[in-house]
Amino acid sequence: MSFIQSFGAAETVTGSCHFLQLDNGPNILIDCGYFQGENEEQTYAPFDFDPNDVDIVLLTHGHLDHVGRVPKLVKEGFDGRLIALRATMDLAEVILKDSAKIAEEDYKTAMKKARRVGGEKQIPPPIYTSDDVKAVFDLIIQYANYNRAIKLTPDVTVTFRNAGHILGSATLQIDINEDGHKKTLVFSGDLGSRRDLIMTPPDTVTTADALYIESTYGDRDHSPLDETITEFKDIIINTLNNRGNVLIPSFAVERTQEVLLLLKEMYYDKELPPCKVYLDSPMAIRATQIYNHYHAELNDTAQHILLRDGAIFEFPYLQYSLKNKDSMRINKQEEGCIIIAGSGMCTGGRILHHFKHRLWDERNSVIFVGFQVQGSLGRQLIDGAESIQIFNETINVNAQIHTLNGFSAHADQTDLLAWMSEFEQLGKVYLIHGEAEKQAVFKGVIQEQLDKPVHIVKYGEKVYV
Repeated sequence: MSFIQSFGAAETVTGSCHFLQLDNGPNILIDCGYFQGENEEQTYAPFDFDPNDVDIVLLTHGHLDHVGRVPKLVKEGFDGRLIALRATMDLAEVILKDSAKIAEEDYKTAMKKARRVGGEKQIPPPIYTSDDVKAVFDLIIQYANYNRAIKLTPDVTVTFRNAGHILGSATLQIDINEDGHKKTLVFSGDLGSRRDLIMTPPDTVTTADALYIESTYGDRDHSPLDETITEFKDIIINTLNNRGNVLIPSFAVERTQEVLLLLKEMYYDKELPPCKVYLDSPMAIRATQIYNHYHAELNDTAQHILLRDGAIFEFPYLQYSLKNKDSMRINKQEEGCIIIAGSGMCTGGRILHHFKHRLWDERNSVIFVGFQVQGSLGRQLIDGAESIQIFNETINVNAQIHTLNGFSAHADQTDLLAWMSEFEQLGKVYLIHGEAEKQAVFKGVIQEQLDKPVHIVKYGEKVYV
């Protein structure tokens, strides 16, 4: 029998990686992502399967926790077909190049320290290099289009449906004919909210004998978007009027673009006090350019702004900080700035330097606009840490810490249930991509409201389909 094994995003949010082995082939890997937060060490562990055995890789979207280990997969033997939307690969290229750069820089730093004590042999090589990332794009890449079936073999097709999560995000519908028996497997990917500021709502899928669905927010609903926007504006206005600065740790893809859109609207509505808005992330700057390029895939609001202004995100207060020296100059400005920088979970990147310079000042505010995985520095801050360690220095947390989950690019419980209820035929439901305690809540809600059998997927277990 055919079966699926999940070697990531099983009772945890990150590391998405699902291996579908079909009786008559091919062997299909759905995503191959980084583990983040408390599970980060699993990123560097050997794969639980032989990369040479993978025939096809399907990517649901370009976030690091879904594509971050693809260069490692190629480095260790995969040389088959890679299928994704073109926008996904454009974003993935930006994200993977940044990931390789960080890995290479961390290796150089570790080696420099190790040489002082003769410990060079103790330092493992980087997980992959920039050349390994290039090798990914030397593969046979087949670009998908939404709602057009791609034949993988005479008996297996895959159709990419719009997941509404980020640019190029997809739900995968895999139709299989095994010895005259037809079945449909659906992998939701990360589903977007129906109230997203930029993306269109997720497409409806009608049939699934087995549904693998994300459950990041399966235990609760987000705050109402209009309330979240009001709170966001109030924090910005009050902080700037109090001669403070606003720090926004933000993911380069989707969340940054939403924040820019809101600040632009505040500017044109004359709600934004005079200030400088710094987008201090080369990766986010490039991602914003990609969003501009694929503007036709964005929602009506974005189309209206583009038609009105000739640009979706740019406005007079906005400055791009591309180089390190541009970023360092920001620290000379004592007040009146909004700094948007990565990484989104504060596990690295330029946001750490801004924390070092500004987190101790009670006039300043930090706005978290994205999910903070367990074990990340961002999670420590939203959980109330009074001090944190940055660059081997203790920094007191005196700035005001705000968490706004209404901006989430993930569907909440109501969104997930509404999307599932649109299936005309739905068999068993398998929960992935969520923390275990939240999945337990979501399982009970699905059983109660949709009356469907539900299973929480364990790491590495064989699920026969």
